[in-house]
Amino acid sequence: MSGVEVVGVYPSKIKIAVKEIADLQAGEPVEVGSYLRVYDSNESSIIAVIENYSIEMRGSVAEDGERERVYLIEAVPLGFIGADGTFQRGGGGIAIPPKDVMVASNGEIQKIYDAFDGDTRRFHFAQLAQDERVAVPVDGDKFFNRHIAIVGSTGSGKSHAMARIIQSATQIREPGVDDYSLNNSHVVIFDIHAEYLAAFPDANFLSVESLILPYWLLNSEELQSLFIESVEEQSHNQVATLKKGITNNRRKFYTGPDEKRELIHYDSPLFFDIGEVISYVREKNEEMVPGTSGRDVNGPLKGKLENFLTRLENKYTDKRLDFLLGDRVKGVTLEEVLRQFTGYRKEKSSNVTIIDLSGVPFEVLSISVSLISRLLFDYAFYYKKTHKDGKAETPLLVVYEEAHKYVPRSDLSRFSASRVAIERIAKEGRKYGITAAIVSQRPAEISETIFSQCSNFLAMRLTNPEDQRYVRRLIPDSLGPLTDSLPMLSSGEALLLGDAAVMPSVIKLDEASPAPSSSDVCYMQEWIRPWHDVLFEPLLNDWEK
Repeated sequence: MSGVEVVGVYPSKIKIAVKEIADLQAGEPVEVGSYLRVYDSNESSIIAVIENYSIEMRGSVAEDGERERVYLIEAVPLGFIGADGTFQRGGGGIAIPPKDVMVASNGEIQKIYDAFDGDTRRFHFAQLAQDERVAVPVDGDKFFNRHIAIVGSTGSGKSHAMARIIQSATQIREPGVDDYSLNNSHVVIFDIHAEYLAAFPDANFLSVESLILPYWLLNSEELQSLFIESVEEQSHNQVATLKKGITNNRRKFYTGPDEKRELIHYDSPLFFDIGEVISYVREKNEEMVPGTSGRDVNGPLKGKLENFLTRLENKYTDKRLDFLLGDRVKGVTLEEVLRQFTGYRKEKSSNVTIIDLSGVPFEVLSISVSLISRLLFDYAFYYKKTHKDGKAETPLLVVYEEAHKYVPRSDLSRFSASRVAIERIAKEGRKYGITAAIVSQRPAEISETIFSQCSNFLAMRLTNPEDQRYVRRLIPDSLGPLTDSLPMLSSGEALLLGDAAVMPSVIKLDEASPAPSSSDVCYMQEWIRPWHDVLFEPLLNDWEK
């Protein structure tokens, strides 16, 4: 028997016996995850990755008196390199019996990932974790035209990974184009922890102080989620009154042809004055109507809308909701609203728009995400519909950071609006050039409809067994052992899989530069310092806004 010998070939596994590890190494280290090249007599070779190994003590005694030790290696075949040097997925194409085995060289491993060399679809943002000399590009069209999921526990590097991907996308250029000009990438980030501005200092930044999100663009479901308590006894009367008040007020402010006025309905994206609608509700709550005896009697809704009226007035006067219900949203046009989200600001265009949700009150977080998502989808839909003459398209990537907070796997009504809007992007967005990137530390808690539409995954360190099982279901059984590394991945490492990848791989992402401000607080560094006084006044001023 030679020092290295194939002793078993199975549909999804190769078993190799090794007497001396040095016979296998050929200058490259051998460990779980290493790549092997298994030759045949026709100079074709299988590329396989080591899944595990064991040591067998055999009966014969070696010269030094010790029993013979044999390493038994099990490797998963990934594909084969033909005589022409190109790599193809699959385990076929090799003659039996295999002739030789050795650790694959850096150049041989690189051939696996060279499918996109010289191709404009090539998009690169990571290296192979096992050997960082090996670049791992993806098919950029399939990566961005199929929804993306980035999952990982807190501290695994999700925000850094997403930032690096976006930085790479905004830096690609056609040959000969000025590096300082904007390319045609368009990215919208729902930033729930105010992390991304540090990574994109030139971004179009929308905080709660500058965001304009007009209430009159809310659809019926969003309006009712904002103003109606569905568990209240009079909720049906509240819905009917709100619907009639808004519809009539939209018609009042409509300035188009009279014959179209009656076509205006509850969901028409036209202005209405919320103050006047509140006055209408107050009138209905206080209404007296002529009785049969000639005296006025209580109207049908007299006193039944007290709770509803109080809720409307409280929200209307809540300064935290100025971006949604305040005076600044009344004079804005739909075009101005769309320009702020798509980066086409008249004063300054930008590839990246950051919507800072950290200051948005939780009770309207879902509604805000819903409305913006719906507007972006409608923008993509109507752009596609009105640009059928071959003009350049403006595809959008929408990043949902901490997505489990507003599209959870939940039937609660407060998440209904955002779930419907994001599910629509997930199910139909590809046709209109709008893609979702779902970023979450709890993939098992996200709406299954949304997650099932994702075709590309970056699974970073996951410590929760339920989340690990969720990711394990996404990959073929033969490559299932790759997920065994999920709880042990270092920060910045990820399991890359999906339509855009040549093959599932454990990668190391390039560091984002500049990085998002998502670093953990250094407790020990701070605690060893002398006592530090806090200025409470600015803290409380911001808190009490």
